[in-house]
Amino acid sequence: MTNPTARLAAKLHRRVCLVLTEDAVLAEELLARKKLASEVAGRLSEKVLLVRPGRLDSVLDELRKMGHTPQVVGK
Repeated sequence: MTNPTARLAAKLHRRVCLVLTEDAVLAEELLARKKLASEVAGRLSEKVLLVRPGRLDSVLDELRKMGHTPQVVGK
């Protein structure tokens, strides 16, 4: 039974960019690229990567070099 008054540790991220992948394998493939991995601040789930502030253009360039066609929403 869970405790209804227990607190859950959480981080709030504001004005960040996310890379949402179709599956966890693709996220692992992206993180295997050194240049792209250095632009990732963390992983929010197995399919969602958190991009370092101000590094979106670099991430988009690297994704395109890999042959991906990223869609940008809300830029």
